[in-house]
Amino acid sequence: MRILLVKTSSLGDVIHNLPVVSDIKRHFPDAVVDWCVEESFAAIPRLHPGVEEVIPVAVRRWRKALFKASTWQEIATFRRQLQGNAYDAVIDTQGLLKSALIASRARGPLSGYAADSAREPLAARFYDRHFSVATSEHAVARNRQLTAAALGYSVAGDAEYGIEAPAVSFGWLPAGPYVAFLTATSRDDKLWPEPHWTTLGRQLQALGYGIVLPAGNPVERERAARLAAAIPGAVAAPSLSITELASLLKGAQAVIGVDTGLSHLAVALETPTVALYVATDPGLTGVVGSGFYRNLGGKAQIPAPEAVLAALQPVLA
Repeated sequence: MRILLVKTSSLGDVIHNLPVVSDIKRHFPDAVVDWCVEESFAAIPRLHPGVEEVIPVAVRRWRKALFKASTWQEIATFRRQLQGNAYDAVIDTQGLLKSALIASRARGPLSGYAADSAREPLAARFYDRHFSVATSEHAVARNRQLTAAALGYSVAGDAEYGIEAPAVSFGWLPAGPYVAFLTATSRDDKLWPEPHWTTLGRQLQALGYGIVLPAGNPVERERAARLAAAIPGAVAAPSLSITELASLLKGAQAVIGVDTGLSHLAVALETPTVALYVATDPGLTGVVGSGFYRNLGGKAQIPAPEAVLAALQPVLA
């Protein structure tokens, strides 16, 4: 059996789809699982040993350069790769018009959410088979239930992300155990106040833990540098790839993160994680896994540093 999963973006959504691969391999050990994903997130499915071929797509980049010949050459190459295998099942767990269009170009029967379940109901018109999955369910559960219905098995047990982080040596890490602070997110209203990060960092430093602050774009790096300067011994990490970030998070004693895809990556790696929500409801997209994790806060709720430290006690002891 050969199966194609289509979940293209974003980082958190791609991570939420990893348990689907574990479920498939548990029920069909000999199945070959391929995955179509946005090129910037292609490193995530490659972390799962159950994924055979990763087919990168670049819709975000192509949209910005539709009048370039090179763009259409890349699109033609992508179509050939997508159609290179005949699939027993193609499953679009994204439920968007763009993902349905992509999935419909693959060779095989296409399954996806029914119109009452898809994020964009029009996407359901492209599917050969439709399945209703309650929108009140967590994103991980929805992915698992859709795939189980499409392939004819029942969902059972906790979500198993099944990924393996490569061992990477970082010469700049602080000596001894460290806690990673994930301070950056896609929207400013999701940010945890910088004074709270400083207070928590100093408390953890007093307990003997180094603080590491990964960051991506220049604004995030400036924030990380400010916080590192205010927390004794803290380190603002250099720019890291997703693979390197996975290794960094796997090696941490714990991870504290805002509503960002990297918080979900930490949980997927079974690193103890406390996720902080100040503008969104963690009920549908909060971190979830089989290891230690806590979701704190919610819409218009700002967790205090003391509450975060208290939540961490089981893994700091």
